Amino acid sequence: MTTTKITTKPKAATTTKRAAPVIDNLPSNPFAFEVFDLVSRQKTNAKKVEILQKYDHPSIRAVFIWNFDESVISLLPEGAVPYSGYKDQTTFNGSMSDKLTEEIRRMHETGSFSVGNTAQADQGHTTIRREFKHFYHFLKGGNDAINSIRRESMFINILEGLHPLEAEILILVKDKKLDTKYKITKDIVVQAYPSIIWGGRS
Repeated sequence: MTTTKITTKPKAATTTKRAAPVIDNLPSNPFAFEVFDLVSRQKTNAKKVEILQKYDHPSIRAVFIWNFDESVISLLPEGAVPYSGYKDQTTFNGSMSDKLTEEIRRMHETGSFSVGNTAQADQGHTTIRREFKHFYHFLKGGNDAINSIRRESMFINILEGLHPLEAEILILVKDKKLDTKYKITKDIVVQAYPSIIWGGRS
């Protein structure tokens, strides 16, 4: 009687793919959009709160107050922002919002968002961190002495100097629509910054 030796292939080692951890080390003095993007990518509210506390800055708080405090009333027209940059008048037609959308689309295509202090200095962009002290001009009770045309011109001038993703934040915030782009709620902000007093601002 002959016996047949049965051989079996060894099972291939199974490896489970783990999601790459979210790196939470940003450059010093990061752009607001870098902070908001990092917060949005966190899986838990506790981690979102932790990141907001780590990168706390008066400009970040000012953006959240403008966006989430119902007593803060914007004096800027709702919707798309008209574009009137002299340098681009002959090459671009449309609103500031359209221009930013186009620039941001190109950034996604090239994978280059020009983040960090070096890029910021090289490209001559200002930041929300620097410009937030001017926000009061655009809010009820802040600087009611200036007329609407002057106010809108000031806002457009600031937008034109910002990194496109920073400018996009201000356009969202003026209409209280920050959460349509970033996964940040008022509740998360309240947890991160309990010292903020909400209401009674206008």
